[in-house]
Amino acid sequence: MNSRFQAIFPVDRAPKEVLLGDSSKEALLGGSTPPSCTRTPCDLDAGQQLYAAGSTGQAWRITAGVIRLDHAGHDGENRFASLAIAGDIVGCETLLFGSYTFDATALTPCRLQPWPEGDTATSGDGLLESLAQAQKRAADLLALRGGQASARVLGLIRLLADRSGQVILPTGQDIADITDLRFETISRIISNLQREHLLSPLRIAGIHATRSYRLAPGAFA
Repeated sequence: MNSRFQAIFPVDRAPKEVLLGDSSKEALLGGSTPPSCTRTPCDLDAGQQLYAAGSTGQAWRITAGVIRLDHAGHDGENRFASLAIAGDIVGCETLLFGSYTFDATALTPCRLQPWPEGDTATSGDGLLESLAQAQKRAADLLALRGGQASARVLGLIRLLADRSGQVILPTGQDIADITDLRFETISRIISNLQREHLLSPLRIAGIHATRSYRLAPGAFA
């Protein structure tokens, strides 16, 4: 792979160990720690795995960041399935089926809260809202896998940006997986968006300089 592209988008696809306390770590890995010992917030760095398909554990609500969900293909290779962003609930299938359906990995720094959080009625409403959001996002993600390459990448950036236009991008390889484009194409498009002043570098403490940006107001149109 061209070293210039690696410099723009450092690729590190190997899941890193989640730095949690023993009880939380055991729960994420499918251990038998009682739920009362694991109901603390969870912070993940980009590249850290939250849980693996087939393991057991609890559900989580994302309060910040982006989680990538993958499933194993017929050839045994992991393939992109969906994204979950702030407000979404991930892993709730384990409450019904006893294990997780997907591998869940942080694409950006993430903070998660154990779910359910309150009374049964409130939790049910929250789950329904999360499912509705996930259904709409699935349609949006499907649209990102067809059409003009630059429109796909810009569409993903819009999806991930907050209301102020601030966005922390996944790695170039993750963007390529999500949009079904080549890694080199992603690098070229990001550079073009900066030249067109649709995307401006933004300094965020603890975030790689090539990953944090501000999206121009006109780019939301």
